Amino acid sequence: MKKLKNEKELVKKAIALGVAYGEKRGVVEFEATDSANEKLEYIYRLLIHDKLITPIPEDQVSQKSIRHKLAIWASKQ
Repeated sequence: MKKLKNEKELVKKAIALGVAYGEKRGVVEFEATDSANEKLEYIYRLLIHDKLITPIPEDQVSQKSIRHKLAIWASKQ
């Protein structure tokens, strides 16, 4: 997995896009106290459920891989 040049900014963009997507869909309301890791995990699972991204093999799922996958997704939005 090659690190993207501006992955940190793309992860922030992915969180913003994912939160907006989930709330617009009416499936989730994020609280200010939710951690970034919780948001990333939920957004990742939601996008897989809606078939917007392909899942990472379950034995390879980690915060690092989720961040990378969502950064790639955000870069295409």
